[in-house]
Amino acid sequence: MTDPGAEVVLPAPCVVVLVGASGSGKTTWARAHFRPEQVVSSDALRAIVGEGEDDLAASDDAFALLEQIVEHRLRRRLTTVIDTLGLDRGRRTGWRELARRHDVATVCVAFTGTAAECRARNRAAGKRVPDRVLAGQVAQFREQHEALSAEGWDVLLEPAPVRTAPRKLARTAALAREQATTPIGLRFGLQVPVFAWPDGAPGLRTGLRTLAADAEAAGFSSIWVMDHFRQLPMFGPAWSDMLESYTTLAYLAGITETVRLGTLVTDITARNVGHLGKIVATLDVLSGGRAVCGLGTGWYEEEHAAYGWPFPPLADRYALLEDALQALPLLWGKGTPSFDGPVLHMPELLGYPRPLQERVPILVGGNGERRTLRLAARYADACNVIGDAELVARKVEVLHEHCADAGRDPAAVEITQLSTTLVGGDAAELGDLVEQLRPRRMSAERYGATVNAGTVADQVGRFRALADAGVQTAILRLPDVAEPGAIERFGAVIAAFAGGKDAL
Repeated sequence: MTDPGAEVVLPAPCVVVLVGASGSGKTTWARAHFRPEQVVSSDALRAIVGEGEDDLAASDDAFALLEQIVEHRLRRRLTTVIDTLGLDRGRRTGWRELARRHDVATVCVAFTGTAAECRARNRAAGKRVPDRVLAGQVAQFREQHEALSAEGWDVLLEPAPVRTAPRKLARTAALAREQATTPIGLRFGLQVPVFAWPDGAPGLRTGLRTLAADAEAAGFSSIWVMDHFRQLPMFGPAWSDMLESYTTLAYLAGITETVRLGTLVTDITARNVGHLGKIVATLDVLSGGRAVCGLGTGWYEEEHAAYGWPFPPLADRYALLEDALQALPLLWGKGTPSFDGPVLHMPELLGYPRPLQERVPILVGGNGERRTLRLAARYADACNVIGDAELVARKVEVLHEHCADAGRDPAAVEITQLSTTLVGGDAAELGDLVEQLRPRRMSAERYGATVNAGTVADQVGRFRALADAGVQTAILRLPDVAEPGAIERFGAVIAAFAGGKDAL
């Protein structure tokens, strides 16, 4: 059992089964912590199919309807609170099995209370339960109470303040406490994939200026943009505003002082490699040595077709990427070396002014274990992966194996991770943000899971898990980045990880 006074973060979606005698406080607790549409009450359904909540003759019909509702909600993976006596072991077993079939967490809340306490609550609520019946319910609860822990619930608790959070965040409460007592360092980057400021294109210049100032003030160590020429389907329609990446980074270079600047990541097929090298070198000089060169094979064939660009087969794109990873440092270095690879033939790599950095960091983006991480291990200064802590730990292991094969120190390749993150100062603010931002046809819980919605404490735990998995720079998209206060709210998470070593 959990501490009755401490807030419990339940993994969403979940089925919450309330167990206790009539008048033990189940309905009051459910109403205090869940939305009305999440609570399925046998009393309320008895009033719908019968003459009122006390119409016991309607119980069979009410429970038949309750079972249908629970089944439909769990099939849709919606958090559901079952407000009945909960004293039927068979029904509890059925609800747990149904939840597991649909990958929904199971929660049991046990409500203790003497017959006198329950009788007083029933009287205050205007409910009349015969003393003999109530005494039987209390005795039945006491008989079953100890056995609840052996039934296999994911969470078993006494009544306590609760809220739900996406499963990955609900698991990290202990890690947030660990970060508070034994903090470790982690850097944070801000990616800007959407340019949807309220004033449209005329407001972009001012919006980006404000964003950059807020990001530096909040403690972000880097700002990143996508290298796309039309908006991606997952972020909006193709005709949404999409700024050219390196022009945008040049603008950011002129209005910032500390953040590193890069693309996440440059499509290797979108520019001549020599030209790309010149662009990055110029950005490094004009930013005072803050450029990062993000590279990837590219994937958006529709964009290439729209602009009339060739889109080579994946094997050819990998070959071009591998050549570029070797040629670009030569272009940024001293002298006029040549490069002759399987794809690139560059007889005179002359590029002045040279970058201010002795070596412009190269980041390779992608999760591919066989080719992408091998290239990162062999040639890059950083890699960027996507996934939760467990997946990241696997990618780090693979990367380090490739480093060993290449005779390279694994510490030479920084681990960065990209995710979408919505943060609220507390549960109430977070709930308001989810309601404001979620698509109308998407449930609050599903949207919350999509954007990793969590309070500051939730996010501290989540990013501590990523840091423990090997991440050194966490790069995030804020769904509400154009809204006042969004970057500042995340600053509280950054502050919890202050003190990391300098790198990207």
